[in-house]
Amino acid sequence: MDYSLLDQPHILRFVFYPRKDWTSPPPGATDHQIPVEKDVSIGARFYPASKNAPSLLYFHGNGEVVYDHDEIATLYNRIGVNLFVADYRGYGRSTGAPSFAGMVGDSHVIFKYFQDTLKSNCYNGSLFVMGRSLGSLSATELAANYSKELKGLIVESGFASAVRLLTYLGGFMGFPFLEEFEKLTMDRIRSIIIPALIIHGEWDEIIPFEQGEILYQNIGSKEKRLLPIPNAGHNDILFTGMQQYFSAIAEFVSKP
Repeated sequence: MDYSLLDQPHILRFVFYPRKDWTSPPPGATDHQIPVEKDVSIGARFYPASKNAPSLLYFHGNGEVVYDHDEIATLYNRIGVNLFVADYRGYGRSTGAPSFAGMVGDSHVIFKYFQDTLKSNCYNGSLFVMGRSLGSLSATELAANYSKELKGLIVESGFASAVRLLTYLGGFMGFPFLEEFEKLTMDRIRSIIIPALIIHGEWDEIIPFEQGEILYQNIGSKEKRLLPIPNAGHNDILFTGMQQYFSAIAEFVSKP
């Protein structure tokens, strides 16, 4: 799929909100700089729980950066999950400029780095990938391509395709390639066969709950769950439904 078709200046300005914010990692966490092409690297932060714990590669939303997850990471560690959060081009300590093509292409390089880093440091738990909001594009890309390496996919406040995201964000329609692009992206969703957990706020004002339902209905996984979070919007879902949220993730990553 040629994601560069979506990389038009007015779309990129509307979708991506890069921030160069960065702080030193908290105790126990480590920062990583991942080369993705010549003169471009992606910043990431690893929050370990234990060598035997499941490890989760996490792609965040469009207005977030790695260091925003310093406190949230403790909640993942508390349920026994190693958390590895990656930025996008132009975000945090990453270089380059954000784009759809770059984000999707970089996800493969980041995943390989994630695997190699865990292996070289003797982490031996199962591997999972998670995407929140915009990050669901990277997460589903990897889930569709690495079914043998990944144990499961988690999508929070996500969408079935980038075309649907653009429709909700600003009505960017009318381009001749969008209908065919939509078909290809939905075919990719249907090709995902690993277990999937879809979490979505019922009152999501940015990416409506129906997008979580569409993703759940179309994903090809035989083992899948849709978790609605009552009274939760797009940006308060974690705190509105914290107990449900982390109980579901803990159960999901601990299945044999």
